[in-house]
Amino acid sequence: MLRAVILALLIPAMAFAGEQAAGDKQVPITVTDIAGRKVQVNAPVKRILLGEGRQLYLIASLEQEDPLARIVAWRNDLIEADPATYAQYLQAFPKLVDLPSFKGQENGLIDIESTIVQKPDVVLLNLEAKRANEDAEYVEKLAELNVPVLYIDFRHHPLQNTEKTIRLLGKIMGREARAEEIIAFRHQAMARVTDVLDRAKPRRPRVFIERIGGYADDCCLSFGAENFGKYVELAGGHNIGSDIIPTTFGQLNPEQVIASNPEHVVVTSADWEAYVPGGHWIPLGPGADRDVTRKKLEWFTGRIAYTDIAAQKTRNFHAIWHQFYNSPYEFIAVQQLAKWFHPDLFADLDPDATFAEYHRRFLPIAFRPGYAVSLSDSPS
Repeated sequence: MLRAVILALLIPAMAFAGEQAAGDKQVPITVTDIAGRKVQVNAPVKRILLGEGRQLYLIASLEQEDPLARIVAWRNDLIEADPATYAQYLQAFPKLVDLPSFKGQENGLIDIESTIVQKPDVVLLNLEAKRANEDAEYVEKLAELNVPVLYIDFRHHPLQNTEKTIRLLGKIMGREARAEEIIAFRHQAMARVTDVLDRAKPRRPRVFIERIGGYADDCCLSFGAENFGKYVELAGGHNIGSDIIPTTFGQLNPEQVIASNPEHVVVTSADWEAYVPGGHWIPLGPGADRDVTRKKLEWFTGRIAYTDIAAQKTRNFHAIWHQFYNSPYEFIAVQQLAKWFHPDLFADLDPDATFAEYHRRFLPIAFRPGYAVSLSDSPS
């Protein structure tokens, strides 16, 4: 059935490609994606299919005036996983409601029939989707229609791959200068933490990151030495998950958490009403009500895994927007973690001000606070 669909659409798709080449200034370029694949793309690309809706975070940073101008379809995860941000973009760009969308999973298959119908210049897929799509030979099937696939990554090795991803998209979109401006901003924001820590060399508190808090009842999902685990280290803490979890994502049992005696607990969470109605998740994100998020964070202090740990005695429980784990904004998370772990060293650091400046310079929507909350007496 799938082969029949491809054959039925092959001739009009090829005709469309011919018309496109004859009517614009696109030229073929060869780029290397995050998986190390050399791929030929007609640039600047004008029709992009987002294999994950949250890729909009970067597209909008590169194409601030009208990020929808180049997007022909997207996966619906932003709508469900980050409804407050979706509402902001919908208000700024009402046509977003009409953008074709499809369902899918972070490490799963794209909707190939939707992809063929939209005739994109390029398909962007997250690195973790590589195996599923290549096992199904979707990349090869799209190649038959001259639709290139590029793999990008914010999630598995963000400190290694985010800036490569920014440069890659800047190149194919004809926004190279803009990409370098974003990268320079990121460097400056990170240096405001790392430079201070390099000089002061403070003791590193033990930190446990509870991943996707409230999304599931399981305890205790966490991070190894990558993603938020790496953010903790950059912020001057010691991630206890790095001692136990060999990969980016993993799980500790409550006894391991108690034995590690973390001095800080950081819960990553978000508004997941679409997935877990009425759950214990904390609705962090743009415009979140601080009283609500603080009250919901309070529930986590009673988990069995945190019985009599140091963080429970000092109330060093914090919660942070989960989407920092999968966006080009992780420098904000590092700043926020540093303020929690070393409040005296970073008394003058304001992550909200940093994120507000990023919005002013690079995004088409206004900054609204609500990305973090804490039960400790230190500023959050």
